[in-house]
Amino acid sequence: MKTSFTGKSLVAAFAFLLAASASAQEKLERGRDRIDIPAVSPGLCVHNLFQSNMVVQRDRPIEIRGWADAGEEVTVSFGGESRSAVAAADRSWKVELPAMPASAEPRTLGVKGKQRTIELTNILVGDVWLLGGQSNMEFELEKVEEGPLEIVSANFEQIRLFTVPQQNGPEVRDSFPRQYQWIDFFSRHFRQGYWDVCSPATVGEMSAIGYVFARRIHMATRVPIGVVDVSRGGTSLVSWTPVTVLEKIDAPEVKGTLAEWDKKIAEFDPKKDLERRIAQFHERVARMKAEGREVPADMQPPSDLLPGPAADMNRPGGLYAGTLSTIAGLPVKGAIWHQGYNEATQPNGHLLYAAVFPEMIRAWRTAFRDPAMPFGIISQETQDQPQTLENFLPPMVDEGNYVREVHYRTFLDFRKAGDANIGYASTFDQHRAWYHPQIKVPVGERIAKWALATQYGIKIRWLPPQLQEVKAGGGKLVLKLDTPVIPFNDGPIQGFSIAGKDGRFQPAKAEWLDKNAGQGQPNWDRSVVVLSSELVPEPVYFRHAWARNPMENLKSSDLGGLPFATQRNDTFTLADMYRIYTGKEPATPGVLHRGENRELVEALKAEDRKRRKEEAKKLLGEN
Repeated sequence: MKTSFTGKSLVAAFAFLLAASASAQEKLERGRDRIDIPAVSPGLCVHNLFQSNMVVQRDRPIEIRGWADAGEEVTVSFGGESRSAVAAADRSWKVELPAMPASAEPRTLGVKGKQRTIELTNILVGDVWLLGGQSNMEFELEKVEEGPLEIVSANFEQIRLFTVPQQNGPEVRDSFPRQYQWIDFFSRHFRQGYWDVCSPATVGEMSAIGYVFARRIHMATRVPIGVVDVSRGGTSLVSWTPVTVLEKIDAPEVKGTLAEWDKKIAEFDPKKDLERRIAQFHERVARMKAEGREVPADMQPPSDLLPGPAADMNRPGGLYAGTLSTIAGLPVKGAIWHQGYNEATQPNGHLLYAAVFPEMIRAWRTAFRDPAMPFGIISQETQDQPQTLENFLPPMVDEGNYVREVHYRTFLDFRKAGDANIGYASTFDQHRAWYHPQIKVPVGERIAKWALATQYGIKIRWLPPQLQEVKAGGGKLVLKLDTPVIPFNDGPIQGFSIAGKDGRFQPAKAEWLDKNAGQGQPNWDRSVVVLSSELVPEPVYFRHAWARNPMENLKSSDLGGLPFATQRNDTFTLADMYRIYTGKEPATPGVLHRGENRELVEALKAEDRKRRKEEAKKLLGEN
């Protein structure tokens, strides 16, 4: 089930409800979806992506496609260009117009067939960006901090908004219906599959990150911007990756996931499932009667056979086939991606993520026929109470830390391989305990910095401070960075932990390198951070921001203030940490079960208490 929604206007939805007939309105109130335009209409029609108010990608051939009667000639005209095609036996046709430069001039696209002409108006030529991921990308502008101010300020008629309707796989679809989709969770409809001009009336349900990203790019470049949102709450990485790609990944985590889903699908019995649901219905009715509650007359037992896991949105390849494939081939400028929560809830979910994520990026680039398509990665969001010195080590026991590391390592791997179009932005410094942190405006602006610098030639720093070298010696670890760094709150540098070869981490004292070595006035080298701890006499390993809601404050010293990313130089897994801190081996090699996870947390709490006692003794002794 979708947990947050984006993109389309409540004003338009209410207008539709008022205009609907009584019978249609009754259906809506009962939770029935309303399809305004089917995926493929009879006679001459265009793909539902092509509408009035859209943005077409500049500097790329403009491909228009649709359906007509077999053998019918279709002529498409736009921007002074005209091309024709003949519909194939399956009714499909496709016309390619020459590439055009960016233009804010509203234009009309004409599609003429044998007996019908279609006119789409107010079309701009600019850049189209995809928004991908799960609910933190999808999270609506109307729900975020400073969202009301953004909404009342959203008068940008050259920004256009679009949300792709949600369909589940595994069948690859050529198009999607335009519809008002009823969502039981919210007991309301959401309008999907329509291009809207950005305004205070239309922007509230749009992805907050996506809107802010588009706003910053448009304000800086004056190029018309279209954002196409395919994100969906609660979804997994494998669902957004083609099955054919997943099947070629030689990793046990991927093979195990595919086998698990194959087994679930094969074992599902629709009739037994219906029997179970009928039994649950009667149990509910019995409880209501026992409580003296009236059973509504229209409350009837279920009678429909459900598809089960075969139609689950998280089935491997399911959303790639059911949703992304409906717009595959659309010329776009690039994509931004924010996802990972699902994998952060699974034991060793980061191993699956590390195996699949690079291949998913390549698959999306293939889908949009651009092997160098810009792809910006937004790292794992925050969650849980903030890490403190009193509770420093237990937050290390979180799979989300490892997923966040995979985000950054994937970015570094692509970049090291020469990929100039891979991007990255951290979010861990936007601290909130809720797993839907509502600080989205700075996140959209941060990933916009990457796009502006790398895709639009605007001189602005987007790259976080890069670690160049780690040296151990003299009871210290010395980290050399590519740029000066400072704590954003002007206090001591926070967020580092260090360990010796035994892997037992402690919070680290962090300070800049004094090039005068303590003799005379300090001469700080702010691009070098020195880590030490009295409890770690020979440090070898470091971690930075290694918590879901980390205690950290190190950023680049420029006015942009980009945080030093989550990273480490050790390879310890949670299973390794369990062995190090408890002296025991996990029951399943390499995997911590829930009880073992709790046991590790308690061991780390004890380690924190031990350190704090030693610190207290020292303080009392000094006094």
